[in-house]
Amino acid sequence: MRAPLSKLVTILGVSRGTVQTRLDRPLRSGAALGFTIRVRQDFGEGSIRAIMMIEVQGRSTAKIVSFLRGLPELYALYTTNGSWDLVAEIRAATLRDFDRVLRDIRTIEGVLNSETSILLSNV
Repeated sequence: MRAPLSKLVTILGVSRGTVQTRLDRPLRSGAALGFTIRVRQDFGEGSIRAIMMIEVQGRSTAKIVSFLRGLPELYALYTTNGSWDLVAEIRAATLRDFDRVLRDIRTIEGVLNSETSILLSNV
């Protein structure tokens, strides 16, 4: 959901310039890549959550990361060490969506291998 600046001004009770400055500062410095809402772990229990480990060929990591960031089902993405280069947390509404996301990722040029584990329950 996107909120217009005027709505943020009303909610926060500050000037438009203040809101704009506070949003622009972390983006300009590179500290923030964008803004998103974080939901509670127990909210949306109907969704399928999984961890996908991805092995990348050569120097194609930046291109693959760029593609992955465009997937709405990508909840988080991490670089890592060892056999895997990237770890993606995926959230999909249905098994059909989940299957499509896995296929989309596995067919990215430069993705050599992947392993996915569905998260079943918190313990």
